[in-house]
Amino acid sequence: MSGLLTIVATPIGNLADISERAKNTLREADVVACEDTRVTGNLLRLLGIEKPLLAYHEHNERQLAPALAGRVAAGERVAVVCDAGTPGLSDPGFRVVRECRRRGLAVSPMPGPCALIAALSASGLPTNAFRFAGFLPPKSSARLRFLESIRDAAETVVLYESCHRVEKFAAEIVATLGPERVVCFARELTKLHETILTGAAGDIAPQLTGNNLRGEFVVLVAPAGFAL
Repeated sequence: MSGLLTIVATPIGNLADISERAKNTLREADVVACEDTRVTGNLLRLLGIEKPLLAYHEHNERQLAPALAGRVAAGERVAVVCDAGTPGLSDPGFRVVRECRRRGLAVSPMPGPCALIAALSASGLPTNAFRFAGFLPPKSSARLRFLESIRDAAETVVLYESCHRVEKFAAEIVATLGPERVVCFARELTKLHETILTGAAGDIAPQLTGNNLRGEFVVLVAPAGFAL
């Protein structure tokens, strides 16, 4: 068979969310390039699949992308996965896809779970247009500049935030965009303790305490002037 790079979405929490096509693709792959071999190894064991794993993460993807593209050029089927969700969205994947496109090699997406789309669909915020900002810089000054830049945004803004900074970030939203700005904070999506908090920033910020600070967050900020 001719070589193929497949970008495979994997569950963000609930194993039942993996598609049959994704499982078949992983079974047919010659190698699975993954963010963390321990995480993906455990997933494949649960699925009853044995495949060679190659660590492909933010620290080595620049160096490994040409080698993976070379394997596709040689006729291999390479599957790219991240720890959870869709590769390439604030996770490794972009560079190997670009390398394959540069060489005219076949690349195919295997759609499936994606935290930002899941949160957006259930948030109650406008979905006709949105901007994805990924992870913001850790420094407060950089986050404040970003918030200032979206003060008059005409579309929903979606980003990821660590549980270690989300409480402070919520306070920064209130201080910069005002307590009436509509926001959504979503965590543990598809898991047992899934939590989606939507409302005015001034009402949501005080709720981000205790157990509500666990897990990785998807944060959505509504367009200026939007009201529930």
